[in-house]
Amino acid sequence: MTKIKITDTSLRDGHQSLWATRMTTDDMSPVLEKMDNIGYQSLEVWGGATFDVALRYLNEDPWERLKLIRKRVKKTKLQMLLRGQNLVGYGHYADDVVERFVNKAAENGIDIFRVFDALNDIRNLETCMRAIEGTGKHTQACLVYTTSPVHSVEQLVDMALNLKDMGADSICIKDMAGLLSPYISYDLVKQLKEKVGLPVQLHTHYIGGLAVVSCIKAAEAGVDVIDAASVTMAFGSSQPPVETIVRALQDTPWDTGLKLGELFDIADYFEKLRKHKGFERGVTKISDMKVFDHQVPGGMISNFVSQLEEQNASHRLGEVLEEIPKVRKDFGYPPLVTPTSQIVATQAVLNVLLGERYKMCPAQVKDYVRGLYGKPPVPIDESIIKKIIGNEQVITVRPADLIQPAWEKGKQEMIGISDREEDILTYLLFPQIAKKFFEYKKMRAAEQDVPQILTVDELG
Repeated sequence: MTKIKITDTSLRDGHQSLWATRMTTDDMSPVLEKMDNIGYQSLEVWGGATFDVALRYLNEDPWERLKLIRKRVKKTKLQMLLRGQNLVGYGHYADDVVERFVNKAAENGIDIFRVFDALNDIRNLETCMRAIEGTGKHTQACLVYTTSPVHSVEQLVDMALNLKDMGADSICIKDMAGLLSPYISYDLVKQLKEKVGLPVQLHTHYIGGLAVVSCIKAAEAGVDVIDAASVTMAFGSSQPPVETIVRALQDTPWDTGLKLGELFDIADYFEKLRKHKGFERGVTKISDMKVFDHQVPGGMISNFVSQLEEQNASHRLGEVLEEIPKVRKDFGYPPLVTPTSQIVATQAVLNVLLGERYKMCPAQVKDYVRGLYGKPPVPIDESIIKKIIGNEQVITVRPADLIQPAWEKGKQEMIGISDREEDILTYLLFPQIAKKFFEYKKMRAAEQDVPQILTVDELG
C-alpha cells in the first residue's frame, strides 16, 4: 500500500466537461504557480478539445498557451490527451504529421502523453507511441472503458499486455462516461497490477454518481494515480473533486499527502472566475443518471438538446437517448468517446427526426462503416453495411496506411504565411480555422504596430 498520487484535470478536462473548454490562458495564468506547489503527480493542461477551441472560439494560439504554462509550472509534470492517430482532431492524420506533432508537443513542454483510440484499435496507437518513445517522454496508454455484451475485464487486461509490449510506461483506465462501477473498478485495477505490472491511473467522470466510490475502491486495489478536478470544475459530467478524494483518503494507507487548505485556495480562485464569467456548476441531472443505458458522455447531451431545439424537437430527447444504444449495437458496440460518440449520436438524432432508420447518413458515419476509423469491437452486420454504404468494400488495413504523407505539402501551402513548424501543424490539423486565426493574428499585429496619436488632453 502506497500513497495515492493525483493528476489535476482542471485546466483541460474539467473546463472541457463543464465550461465548453472556454477558460482562456489569461484565466489560468494567475493560479498556475499555486497549482505547481500543491504536489500533484501532473497537471493535465493540453490536448482533447483545448487545441480546437483555443483557435476557433478564443482566438488563442494553443502552442503559446502550452509554452506559457511550461514557463510558470516548474516542478510539476505537464500532461496532454492525445487521440491516437486523430491527435487533437476528429479524423486520422498522416503518420508524418503525427510524428512531428508529438515531437513539437514534447519540445514545448509536455512530459506525459496520454494516448487513446476511440475503438481500442491499437493499430491506431502504433505511430504516436513510437514517436513518444523517440522523444524520451512518458507514454501513458489508455484502455477506453465501456460496457456491452462483448466487453469484459479480461479483454482490457489482454489489451494492456499488448500496450505494454508496444512500449507503454503506464496504463490509464479511461472511463469517459462514468460507467465504471466500484467493484469492477477494484477487480480491473487489481488484475492490471497483478498481470501487467505497470503503474495504473484511473480517469473517471462523475456523470452517473459513482466516481468517488470507484476511485476509493481503485485505491484499495492498488491504483497509483487518480484524476480529479478542483471542486469548482468537478461533479456533473466532469471528474470527482480533488478535495473529496484527498479528504476520503486522509489518515489511511493511501493518504495523498496533499493539503486541503491549499486546494481550497485554488478552488476559491476558480469559483470567483466561474461567477465572473457565468460558467456552469457541475450538476448531475436525471438524463445523466441514465448514462448506464445510453452511455453518452454528459457533455454531449447538451449538444443534442441544442440540435433538437434548432429543429423544434427538444421534446424528443428521450427518443434520441433510447435510439443511441440501438445505433451503437448496429455499429459493433464502439465505446462512446470522441469521435465515435458524435458519430453514433448524430445518426441517432437523424433516425428519430426522419422517422426512418438510416434514411440519411452523414459522411462521418459512412467512413466509420467503411472502416476508416478502425476496427469496431465486433463486425458490423452486413445488412447495416449495405443500408449505409451499399456494395462498397470495408477496409481491413490500418486506416492511416491509406493516408499520403502531408508535411511537405502543408509546408508549401503555408509559404508566405508562416514557416514556424507549430503553425504548419496547426494548419494541417485544422486548415480552415487556422487560416482565419492567422489572419486575425496578422490583423492584431498590424494594429499594435500603428503609432498611437496622442490627443491634446493626453499631452497635457
